[in-house]
Amino acid sequence: MVNTKCECGHNNPVGTTLCEYCGKPLDEEKEDQPLEMRYEGKARRSQTQNQTILDRIWNFFSSVKVAIYLIVITLLASILGTLLPQERFIPSNRPDVYYAQEYGIWGDLFYRLGLSDMYNSWWFIALLAMIGISLVVCSLDRVVPLYKALKNQRVVKNITFIQRQRASRSHAVKAEEKEQTLDRLAEELADKRYRVRREGDSILAEKGRFSRWGPYVNHIGLIIFLFGTLMRLIPGWYLDDFVYLQEGETKKLPDVPYYIKNERAFAELYDEDEMPQQLDETPAVVKKYETEVVLYEKDEESGDLREVKSGSIVVNHPLEYEGLLLYQSDFQPNQAKTIVLNMKDREGDKDLGSITIDLYDPKTEYQLEDGVTVRILDYFPDFVLEENRPTTKSEVPNRPAFIFAVNSPQLDEPEKSWMISGTNLDDVNDANRYAMELKDIEMVNASGLMVRIDKSLPVIFFGLGIFMVGLCMGFFWFHRRVWIRWHEGSLFVGAHTNKNWFGLRKDLEEATAKAGTPLSFSPEQPE
Repeated sequence: MVNTKCECGHNNPVGTTLCEYCGKPLDEEKEDQPLEMRYEGKARRSQTQNQTILDRIWNFFSSVKVAIYLIVITLLASILGTLLPQERFIPSNRPDVYYAQEYGIWGDLFYRLGLSDMYNSWWFIALLAMIGISLVVCSLDRVVPLYKALKNQRVVKNITFIQRQRASRSHAVKAEEKEQTLDRLAEELADKRYRVRREGDSILAEKGRFSRWGPYVNHIGLIIFLFGTLMRLIPGWYLDDFVYLQEGETKKLPDVPYYIKNERAFAELYDEDEMPQQLDETPAVVKKYETEVVLYEKDEESGDLREVKSGSIVVNHPLEYEGLLLYQSDFQPNQAKTIVLNMKDREGDKDLGSITIDLYDPKTEYQLEDGVTVRILDYFPDFVLEENRPTTKSEVPNRPAFIFAVNSPQLDEPEKSWMISGTNLDDVNDANRYAMELKDIEMVNASGLMVRIDKSLPVIFFGLGIFMVGLCMGFFWFHRRVWIRWHEGSLFVGAHTNKNWFGLRKDLEEATAKAGTPLSFSPEQPE
């Protein structure tokens, strides 16, 4: 490595801007400008090595611009992922069909681009990992030279170093007054809680050094936070899913060995005497949504469901069991569950009985009296015509439509019939021997439950806590340093701080005034 030698005789690594020993600026082209004091002028690894592939990777991730680009790209991707609901929040297990039907061409594009399950995609996880790597490399690239520089600070500094500080003044002091002046300045700065060191005719006063580590404590907190989010990829550590459950229905919860039964779902309304006077004429207002559930666990040997917990789920009051949380997230009243159709033989005016069709899981075939068989040829839960062709807008039975094939020993070939929302199409069904009529519809309430498991939350909150400590260190404390040197009949005073220059100048003016050498450090005064 090529070294740069200072006039004091110290050899400095390439990239160093201030001599590591005396502080003299090594760049003479900016003599009229204040010194750049970041990292105390020491060279960073990314500025001195660029030979191997490892060096280039290090230099890439040590760039603040790269870190900002990664954060911006991640934020933009996160915004795109919120334009439409993610797959786990849609009431369908066919996202390829759901997005196109609900949102048209934009929904189809949203799904094809992989945005429908973006937060679990490999490229989004890779972005988070790259941000974490960038935080680690950026921190190490800067904290190591800063630590070395602050740990090895020398009291005696070059006169040029002192004069080119942002707050700097000089004052004529006779040799016989030198000791008394330096003693008074050291005493006054110590009274202001500066840590004072003196060597010969030089003084270094410092306080608040720990605040310099605030940004790096922030980085540590963010790294732990990102690590906690990536821990969610461990199987069983994180679950954020959604399940719709009708009254009386039992379903297996996604990705966990539990089953849930909806005993009852209801919405409680405010009574008239509970409402303010000005709201008396308004429609009924919901007081709370509640779902009474039973949580089961399947016995591996017998296969039977064993109750492990029961209770009520109210908004913001979940049912909790061994880290599993069930939240009330949605409520849909009066949902059609089953439809009962009555079959009649028109020739004998004979009632053949009825069939009950589960609108969420219909059977393919139903048997009636006199050997009559009813087959469902096609089923459209949410019937609509598009370009004169039947289709369904969703899998929710908002407008159920059926195409039936009815067969019996009295028919040469099966009869086809249409029924939409319990109504026959007369122009199709009038010639048929067998007629179907709507007898009953069973309506139930349905609850949408959010299924949550998050074992990484303690790690995430720990990272956020460390981040807040770093913010406090950086916002409420300041690193202040004062260099004083008497040289050839003049007293040179220079100072630097990372924040709050007004407070530093005030400290200097008060200390020099009490020491008998009043100096003004106002930025309007010439250096």
